[in-house]
Amino acid sequence: MPDASFIPYLIIILLAIGFAFVNGTNDTANAIATVVGTRVLSPRKAIIMAAAANLVGVFTGTAVARTIGKGILGAESLTYETVIAGLIAAVIWSMVATRKGLPVSLTHCLVAGLAMAGVAMAGVGAVDWGVLLKIVAAVGIAPIMGMAGGYLLMVALLWIFRRSVPSKTHGLFSHLQIFSAAFMAFSHGRSDGQMPMGIIALGTVLYTGNAGLWDAIPIWIIILSALSISAGTAIGGWRVIQTVGVRMTNLRPINGFAAETAAATVIQIAASIGIPVSSTHAISSAIMGVGATRRLSAVRWGVAGNIVSAWLLTFPICGALGFLVAGLFKLIF
Repeated sequence: MPDASFIPYLIIILLAIGFAFVNGTNDTANAIATVVGTRVLSPRKAIIMAAAANLVGVFTGTAVARTIGKGILGAESLTYETVIAGLIAAVIWSMVATRKGLPVSLTHCLVAGLAMAGVAMAGVGAVDWGVLLKIVAAVGIAPIMGMAGGYLLMVALLWIFRRSVPSKTHGLFSHLQIFSAAFMAFSHGRSDGQMPMGIIALGTVLYTGNAGLWDAIPIWIIILSALSISAGTAIGGWRVIQTVGVRMTNLRPINGFAAETAAATVIQIAASIGIPVSSTHAISSAIMGVGATRRLSAVRWGVAGNIVSAWLLTFPICGALGFLVAGLFKLIF
C-alpha cells in the first residue's frame, strides 16, 4: 500500500498534467496563429500539425526541465506544498488569461508561482535569485530579440524578393510558412514542454529521494509531458489565436514566415542553454516587428498594449497567488 506521501505526489502529477494542458491551449496561438491568420492552413490542419510538432519537440532536451525543477528553489524549500502551491497559481492565471483571449507566458506563471510559494514557506533565502534574475531578464530580452529578428528578417526578405512577381512570392511563402509554423511548434515543445517534465521529475525526486533522476529523467515522465501539452494544443485557444493572428496586424504568408522563423530561432537559442523563455513573448513581438516594416500604424498598438500588460501582470499575480496558497498550506499543515 502506498505511503502517505503518495497522495501529494499524485496531486503534483495531476496538476502538472493540467498545467501542460492549459499551456498547450494558450500557446497554440504561438505556433499556428500566423498560419491561420494568413489562411495558409485551415484551423483544424494547423492544430494537428502543431500538436504533432509539439510532441516531437518535447523529446529533444531536458535542460529547461532541470532549470524549472531544481534551479529556482533551494533543496531545503522544495516540498510538496511549495510545488503544489506554485502549480495552482500558474493554472489559475493561465486559465483566466486564455478565457480572456490574452497570450501570456506560462513559463513565467510557473516560475513566479514557485518562487513566491518558496518565500512563503521558507523565506527569501529559499529562492536562487541568480537563476530567477536570468529568467526575469528574458522577459525583456526575448521580446526585443523577437521584434528585432522579425523586423530585420522581413526587411531582408522584402529586399531579396523586391523584383519578384507578387503572386509567385505569395505562392512560395504559402508553402514555406507551413514549415516555419512547424518549426515554431517544435520550438514551443522543446521549451515549454519541458516545464511539466521538470515539475513531475521534481515530484518524483521528492517521493523517491533519488536525486539521480536529474541525470536521466525517466522516459515515462517525458512521454506524459509530451502527450499532455500536445492534447492542450489539439484543443486550441481560439480567442488567443484571434488576438495574435488576426487582431494585432494584417499578415500575409511572407509576414507569417518571417515572424515564426525569427521567434522560433530565439526560443531554440534559449532552450539550448537551459533558459526558459516565453514563446508567447517571442512570437507576439516578432509579429509586431514584422508589421512595423510596413508602417508603425500597421500594428494595432492598442491590442499589442493589452498583450504587454498581461505579460507584466503575470509575475505579480502568479507570485501573489503562489504566496497566498502556500501561506494557507503552512497554516493548515
